[in-house]
Amino acid sequence: MDTVSQALEELLVAAQRQDCLTVGVYESAKLMNVDPDCVVLCVLATDEEDQDDIALQIHFTLLQAFCCDNDINILRVSGLRRLAQVLGEPTTVDNSEPRDFHCIIVTNPQCQPLKCQALMDVGNYCEESRCKNQWIPYLSLEER
Repeated sequence: MDTVSQALEELLVAAQRQDCLTVGVYESAKLMNVDPDCVVLCVLATDEEDQDDIALQIHFTLLQAFCCDNDINILRVSGLRRLAQVLGEPTTVDNSEPRDFHCIIVTNPQCQPLKCQALMDVGNYCEESRCKNQWIPYLSLEER
C-alpha cells in the first residue's frame, strides 16, 4: 500500500510538471465532459470532516459514474493536507483562494503521452482492485 501511495505522489508531481493535472471538482468535471479520452486517472480526496458534505458526495457519485462509464481509473484517497504538500500548495495564507484538492484529474495527451512507472503502478493497483470487486480503491496518504 505504501508503494502505491508513493507511486501516486510521484505521478501527481510528474503530471503537474508536464501540465497534465487538473485540480478542482468543477474544473475536472468540465475537462472530462470536453475530452474524456485524455483522462487516465481521477483522484477523489476527502478527509473525515468532508464525510458529511452532501454536495461533495453527490459530485463524487456523479464523477465516479462518469469514470466507470468511460473506463477511467478512479482512486479514493484521504489526506488532503498531504496532497497540498505534494503539489506545492503554499502553507502561508495570502489573498488567493486555496485550490480545491477534492478532485484531481491526470490527463495523458495523445500528442505527448505521459509515460512513467508511477502511472503504470497506480493503473495496475486500480485494475487489481477491480478484479477483487473493489471498484473504487482507497488509499490513505500519510503526512511526512
